[in-house]
Amino acid sequence: MPSAIVEVRHAYTAAEETALLLAVHDCIVQAFRVSPVHRNVTLVVHEPHRFLGRTDCAEPERLTNISLFVLPGRSLDAKRRLYRLLVQRLATFGIPPACVLVRLHELQAENFGVRGGLPVCDVELGYPLDV
Repeated sequence: MPSAIVEVRHAYTAAEETALLLAVHDCIVQAFRVSPVHRNVTLVVHEPHRFLGRTDCAEPERLTNISLFVLPGRSLDAKRRLYRLLVQRLATFGIPPACVLVRLHELQAENFGVRGGLPVCDVELGYPLDV
C-alpha cells in the first residue's frame, strides 16, 4: 500500500532504473512488513539544473529524494529501519548517504483511493500497520 516517488538527477540505464525501484520497494517491504504485491514506486529523473539539493553532498549528481506516502501507525523503530535500509541499498547504486533525503508523509486512510475507487478505510489491507 505505501507509495513511493524516487527523484534523481543522474541518468541510469533502464536496467539500473528498474533495479533502483525494486530496491526501494524491497526496503519498504522489509521495514514496514507489507505484502510485496502492494507495489507502487515511481521514478522521476530531473535535469540537473532542475534539482538543487544538499550542498554537503560530495557527488551532487547523485542527489536522491524519496517521498513515501503511507498510512499512520508505524513505530519510530520501523521508520528508522526504513531509513537505514534505504541508505544502505542506495549505496549499492553509488549514491552516498549524505546525498539521500527521505520524506515520509503519513496520510489518513480516507485519503487513499484504491481497488476501483474505495477509500482504504473501507478495505482489509492484509497486513498490520503497528510494526
